[in-house]
Amino acid sequence: MKRFMKPVALLLLVMVVSALVAACGQSGSGNVSVGIVLPTKDEPRWVQDEQRFKEALSGTEYTTEILFSQGSSAKEKENVETLLNKGIDVLIICPQDGAAAAAAVEAAKKEGVTVIAYDRLITDTDAVDYYVTFDSVAVGAAQGQYLIDNAQGSGVPLYLYAGAASDNNAFLFFEGAWSVLQPKLADGTFKIANSSEAEALKEKAELSRDEMSKIIGQVTTNWDPSEAKNKAQTHLTAASAALKGDVAILAPNDGTARSIADVFGSDSAVSSFVVTGQDAEKASIQYIIDEKQSMTVFKDVRTLVKDAMGMAVTILDGNTPETTGSYDNGVVEVKAKQTDVIVVDKANVKSELIDSEYYEASEFTGL
Repeated sequence: MKRFMKPVALLLLVMVVSALVAACGQSGSGNVSVGIVLPTKDEPRWVQDEQRFKEALSGTEYTTEILFSQGSSAKEKENVETLLNKGIDVLIICPQDGAAAAAAVEAAKKEGVTVIAYDRLITDTDAVDYYVTFDSVAVGAAQGQYLIDNAQGSGVPLYLYAGAASDNNAFLFFEGAWSVLQPKLADGTFKIANSSEAEALKEKAELSRDEMSKIIGQVTTNWDPSEAKNKAQTHLTAASAALKGDVAILAPNDGTARSIADVFGSDSAVSSFVVTGQDAEKASIQYIIDEKQSMTVFKDVRTLVKDAMGMAVTILDGNTPETTGSYDNGVVEVKAKQTDVIVVDKANVKSELIDSEYYEASEFTGL
């Protein structure tokens, strides 16, 4: 019996070792061509992006894997390491925190992987090769201009809200909005209702990063609808009657816009409000149709994904992708491909989002 067991045990050992060797070989064998890391699956925007990415690579010889960081920079780094172990050649990453993501992409660069920052810039590192983005300054400028175009008279209370201080895009959005709103602050068209820091700087056309940080620190939503709701409630509770009536609200994106709109809409002392947004989320499109949200900046994810994946395929094919500009990330000028944005309100929601087949009419009521 002992003589019989030894060869079997040896055979099993050989099989196990062979399997381990094969597994190790596969992990770095180019099994996955493009690794994609997105911030969270809890926001509709990123679920849309996931589906668009899957569609974009279909029909090519390349493969992709998409992982979500669920709001954690530590999980994000873990995701990048997982993708590196699968032999990716290109990493497309939308960082949870632009600065914290530096360590993750530096690990990718050490492995010879080309890094594409997607939608949000990764800062404080030279390990970013390209940046695919909507023109974030133009987004903020469009939001600010919409408030100006819909302002009646002078002394209109203006409530400012911003994204997360950890997201470079929040600064770019605010920069764009401030660039068009500031002259109207200086001439009295608007009066700032909820930021002493912004009030102190209203005569200044261009703000430094530190000055914007002070304002954003007071009005940040952290991209969180619940935090936006709480902040709006706090601001309205503290506001005098003179800061209510017909008001203007700079909300940074659709998720926060809906929460803020709900708060302002429930205050009987607010007779009307104009509130901005961005991302053209389905829920906000319904809010626009129902006249609960005034506008959104439509960033066609199909185009952004196409640009990002087109860039990745060009790199995989051994060629150099085309770029249209660059962004300073604090260490290097990152070459960028910029995608145009479109302002959508009730007047053009059907032509821009339904007729273009971005959404189906059956997904909404009241069209």
